[in-house]
Amino acid sequence: MLRGRDRQRVAVDALLARARAGRGGALVLRGGPGSGKTAMLAAARRAAGQGDHVLLCVDDAHLLEDVDWLVELAANAAEEPVAVLVATEGEPLGLPWVRLDPLDHADSLRVLRDLRPGLAPGLADDVADLARGNPLALTELARALTSEQLGGTAPAPDALPEDSSLRARFGARFRALSPPARYAVALSVVDDEVDADDLARMPDLDLTAVEEAGALLLDGGPLVRSTLRAELPLALRYAAHAALAEHLPPGPRRTWHEAARVPGARDAFGERLAGSASRSRRCGDYPAAARDHDRAAALTADPDARARHLIAAATDHWACGAPRRARVALRTAARLTDSDELRARAELLRGGIDLGNGLPDVAVRRLLHAAGELVGTHRALAITALGFAGEAASIAGDHARYAETAAFAARLRRPDEPDGTRITLDHLAGMAATFAGRHEQALPVLRSVIELAERVPHPQAKIWGGQAAYTLGDASRAHELATSAVTAAHEHGLTALVPWALVYRALSALLLDQHSVALSAAFEGVHAATAIGQHNAVVDHLTILALVAALRGDTDTAVHRIDAAAEQIAERGLGRSGTFGAWAFACVDLALDRPADALDRLRLMAAGSGGVHTGIKVMAAPHVVEAAVGCGRPATADRALRRYEKWAGTTGSAARLALSHRCRGLLTEGQRAEEHFREAIRLHRASGTAMELAKTELFYGHRLRRDRKPRAARDLLRDAMKIFQRYEADRWVARARAELRAAGEAVAPAPPDRTADRAAHRGSGRPQADPVARLTPQQAQIARLVAEGATNREVAARLFLSHRTVEHHLRNIFARLEVRSRVELTRMLD
Repeated sequence: MLRGRDRQRVAVDALLARARAGRGGALVLRGGPGSGKTAMLAAARRAAGQGDHVLLCVDDAHLLEDVDWLVELAANAAEEPVAVLVATEGEPLGLPWVRLDPLDHADSLRVLRDLRPGLAPGLADDVADLARGNPLALTELARALTSEQLGGTAPAPDALPEDSSLRARFGARFRALSPPARYAVALSVVDDEVDADDLARMPDLDLTAVEEAGALLLDGGPLVRSTLRAELPLALRYAAHAALAEHLPPGPRRTWHEAARVPGARDAFGERLAGSASRSRRCGDYPAAARDHDRAAALTADPDARARHLIAAATDHWACGAPRRARVALRTAARLTDSDELRARAELLRGGIDLGNGLPDVAVRRLLHAAGELVGTHRALAITALGFAGEAASIAGDHARYAETAAFAARLRRPDEPDGTRITLDHLAGMAATFAGRHEQALPVLRSVIELAERVPHPQAKIWGGQAAYTLGDASRAHELATSAVTAAHEHGLTALVPWALVYRALSALLLDQHSVALSAAFEGVHAATAIGQHNAVVDHLTILALVAALRGDTDTAVHRIDAAAEQIAERGLGRSGTFGAWAFACVDLALDRPADALDRLRLMAAGSGGVHTGIKVMAAPHVVEAAVGCGRPATADRALRRYEKWAGTTGSAARLALSHRCRGLLTEGQRAEEHFREAIRLHRASGTAMELAKTELFYGHRLRRDRKPRAARDLLRDAMKIFQRYEADRWVARARAELRAAGEAVAPAPPDRTADRAAHRGSGRPQADPVARLTPQQAQIARLVAEGATNREVAARLFLSHRTVEHHLRNIFARLEVRSRVELTRMLD
């Protein structure tokens, strides 16, 4: 079964298990045509196995005239070794039921890869979009692809094939409707935005017809609309357009229907729609802008003008988080024009799409080429292309290409550069100098980026500012700007920028030691990027999540998340994510007391998975020092630390200077070591980085114990252990407890959950707080998902945890909240 069908599979498996145990029952599988009900019945028959139980499968139960016998049979099965599995497009007959929801995009692509191995990614995306998660539609579309479509010389299909059984079923249901209902369907399928208010404006349409049409459209979902659009008789199509043109209020939708009620090219209408699209874009309504640019293209005869509208539509689709629709528009535009300018604009957009969901080295080449073509006619667009090219080079870990991009940008700089383009040019110059280790040169330019980001309202400027502040170690400013970038991206309708902004929100929170905020931002980033098909950003956030877990010593979770990202890192050459992943894995090695493995991993860092991101490698230097000291290789530690000290000293970041002093404390002896450790502790407190403070106290306490100063060591180690407990860093708690014992303190074993204390609190008559407040942030996430009905497998998939980790957390949740089952937990949190 596919991931999206886990809950249904679990329900079917549970029914079969009860039947084998002698007490069966019934389960109804509900779903529209082609949703996979019959396939699930067949899978249940294959899984029924041997034994004395009976499995009764009833398909298409909605076609039965008499269902009383079925309901009675299902009731009797509860006392017998009988499982009754019913598939229907109708009501559940009062029986327990689950719905077969459409497959998500990722599962649709897996189905297509199985059906058509080697299917081109762009074509696979188009087919998956058309099928809308319907398994039968995927099968029929894949089977009907022509050699021209497979070879890329013909466009992707825009409707189910004419011999499709699913299309025939939809068509038959449409033709069985009354004439008024068919008219209502036509009104709905020629305009996806038609709603109840629009239909109420139609004078010849009664409520019965609307309800009849709605039953068909709702049952089939978006797929039935696209299918019936191809099935509509021409006269009925034009009648629907004419009615909407007459009764809709003035605006772009009315303009479209006025144009569409007659055949042929209608350029004047197209220009009106393009004007509406431009106004929508200025208001941040990119979905409306994309719709009207698409329609303007459909109404335009001149190929170049049509291509221009399509490229504008693609830009709007990308901005609002629909990159696959953007690619479709670009492919159509490419067949219409030979204009160098239009091709360069298209190449800029393709590079931007590749930045989120493609090969970053390909994105760099495309964006640099676009910049070169646009620089003479559209300088601001050329600079935009260079900013994206720099980010693509950073994702790839290709600092040579980043330097090339920054040098190109430097040649474009003017003395009177406006803020909107200057921020991109300064960002490229500052980050290129940082990657090259020229920190004194980078410092003033990156400070300029931060100042400009405060003045320029565009979310991209806030992202550049957040990245600059993070590079300079100004974690509070970085977090403020990244949060502003997320807010501004939503307010401007630029959904495509949200995952990118969340990267720096998560990283800045991590620099502040706000692990729960970093987790929240990275989880939001994963889900936002997944929703809009930006899989490179998904991998970025996954590796950040892995690093958060590894720094807390949660090794199982860290490794699980690294494994989830590893395939995409290798396939796409994601050097930045690969370097984050290697850093996280090295932290796992250190937590498991494998310093030699950690040192090897940190020295090689992302080998074989793209370039090594030097900025991240420098940030990981404190762990290189920790690993090298653990291996007895101080010279290796000193080399790594010198590079880190140069960076931290130039930026003046208290958090990073604290780590620098801690590392010097590990590498020196006697009074000098103690001075470094004490200064590190002072700087940790000044920067508010509690988790790193605890680690420094642990290392310093170990040194004091070794130097026969156990009393001073115990004071530090007690404080460290309390902080580790607050962060749920169990492995670090264990290390601190072991050091305390070695320093001569009788340490009690790990305390049990404070259930007795809470029981006494309840007995005191004082009011109870929100139950979730008793949980850690991660436990609260798991508890809410379980209360919503998610299985352990679904929780693990959503939070990128191992199944074993979810079970462990769930046991602790039950203990903390004093519940014994998922049902009790749901009642408590309801």
